[in-house]
Parts: sequence; structure tokens; C-alpha cells
Amino acid sequence: MISIRIQQLTKRFGTVTALERLDLTIAPGELFFLLGPSGCGKTTLLRSLAGFYIPDEGRIFFGDDDVTRLAPHKRNTGMMFQSYALWPHMTVAQNVAFGLEERRIAKEEIKRRVGEALESVRMGSYAERRPNQLSGGQQQRVALARALVIRPRCLLLDEPLSNLDAKLRLEMRAEIRRVCKEFNLTTVYVTHDQKEALSVSDRMAILDHGKILQVGTPREVYRRPGTKLVADFIGETDFLPGTIVSAAAGRALVETAVGRFEGVLPGGVAVPAAGANVTLSVRPECWVLSREAPAGNFVRGKIGEAIYLGEMAQYELVAGALRLKVLELNPRFIEQAQRGEVYARAEPEDVVVLTQ
Repeated sequence: MISIRIQQLTKRFGTVTALERLDLTIAPGELFFLLGPSGCGKTTLLRSLAGFYIPDEGRIFFGDDDVTRLAPHKRNTGMMFQSYALWPHMTVAQNVAFGLEERRIAKEEIKRRVGEALESVRMGSYAERRPNQLSGGQQQRVALARALVIRPRCLLLDEPLSNLDAKLRLEMRAEIRRVCKEFNLTTVYVTHDQKEALSVSDRMAILDHGKILQVGTPREVYRRPGTKLVADFIGETDFLPGTIVSAAAGRALVETAVGRFEGVLPGGVAVPAAGANVTLSVRPECWVLSREAPAGNFVRGKIGEAIYLGEMAQYELVAGALRLKVLELNPRFIEQAQRGEVYARAEPEDVVVLTQ
């Protein structure tokens, strides 16, 4: 296991700055995800770690080793791409063995390590098949075995599940996490799939325009987004504009067009002054519907649209100019949802006060 340290990393392509003075530390054995909208810099960062791009400024450390300008083949990283990049004319075993043969490992050692790698991804019985005889999920397992067999210092994954169907993606999420933890691999994983990141990662970083907006555990990022962009990118949320009435000790009272709300300030955010413009973020599943006016934070309105989805119902709550999304698990309200006025209440802990 090694740590990965990135210090003031900058990468430019002509006049475009893809990464701008990034600082990031990834702990040994951590499964770390990079997320963000298209063009945010996440793949550029991964390729810089792999050695495919040399940064214009800054340094990259694997443990205590400065690898900033080291060639890719000297970094001892395992990498998986969107395309499985398997040689079609080779068997599964030959594909997995390729990296070891390039390193001039003894034949008996290659045979032993290939067998171990294939067993670790549950593909031992497929060693003599060719890639075109495998399903997409099986090909992905072979690609993972090929990355693991060289015993890399870290594993780099570039949207490895994007070509799989929904069921296989769910299966491979769990498989990749199992293998990474079993091998104690420090892993950096690029994806655009938020559910994938929330369900698999130890920690994640949200990037935009070459900068890191927030780093944290899945729960921290989802429950306490630091900016409006992060709140909007990770999952779904309702935004309510307002102004600060008072704020202290991580809490704030906010005046909105539909009433006053008490909420929490994200960690590390300066306490805003009275009168400052802010935005409230409330996840749709945090609202609780009722017919009677509740105490605390609530919005009064009417249900515009109600969609029954089996395990949940999705409502549009119309409150003046606001259109809020409300989710109800194990729905019981839907039969009467569109009759008259309703109230949607949110606990203060579920209301995040965003200053940017």
C-alpha cells in the first residue's frame, strides 16, 4: 500500500488549463473516486498519475517517491480503461500474462501469478477462452486481473463500467471493491456515475474547471455539500433562495419566499452576515408531507404532479413560483395527494445553507 500526494498540480493544453494548482492526498489502501461534469479535469488527473501526461507545474508522489516525470512503465501502476483493450487473438491467460512477459518474469512465475490473478476475479476456469467468447462482465474481470497481476503500487480506473448494462454494473461495483480491499490497493477511480461513487468509494473529490470543489466521504459530500454545484451534481436537490436572518455556531436562520427556515452551514464555511444572500439545499427524500401545518421548517402548497413508482412516489409541490420535488418511500399519501393544500416539512439537519 502506498499513499498518493499531489502538490500544486497544473496541466495546460495550449491556452486551456485542465488542472489548476491541485492539492490532494489519498491514503494507503483507499478507494478514492474522482467525479465531476464533462471537461472538469478528472481524466486528465488520472492520466497524470499514470504518467501519460507530464504536468506543467507541481509534483506527484507515490509514497516518498517523486514520480512527476517518471515514464509510465516505471511507475508500476495498473490501469483499466473504458474499453477493455484485450488482445482478440490471445487467450484470457495470455492477455493477463502480457504485462509479466514484458517485464521478463520467469515462465513458471508467470503461470503461477496468472492463475492467482484469474482466481481472484473468479475467472480461473476461463483461462483458455478468447475475449470474443466472454460476456462484457467477464471481459471486465479479465482486464482487472491483467491490471492486478503485475502487483501494482496503485490501481487507476478510467470509467471501467461505462460499457456494461445496469445489472452488470451493479455486480462489478461490488466485485471491484472486494478485489481492491482484498489486495489492499490504493485505487483512484474516475466515473460520471454518482451512484457508483456513493456505493463504492471510501472518499471522493468533486472537480470543476480543473479545481477541486470538495473532498469527503460519500455521506459527507451528499449530506453536507459545500457549494451549490456540488449539491446539484451529487444526487437531486431542491434549491430555495433566501437571506440570512441570523447565523452562529454552524447554524443559520434564513428568510425565504415561503417562510423562515433553520438550517446547517457546511463545515469550513465562514459564518455569513445578516442580510447575506444564500441558497438552501434540501434533498427530495427529506421532505415529509402532511395535511396539517407542522412546527419548524415547512412549505405550504399544492401537488402539481404525482408519479407512482412502486417503492416510492414522486411529487411536484407547487408553492408560488417554487417547484419542489418531494419523494415518499413506501408511498401512502399518493391517493389523496392532489386534493387541496399540503405541507412539506424538513428537519433543520436536512437543510443545508449554501453561501456559494
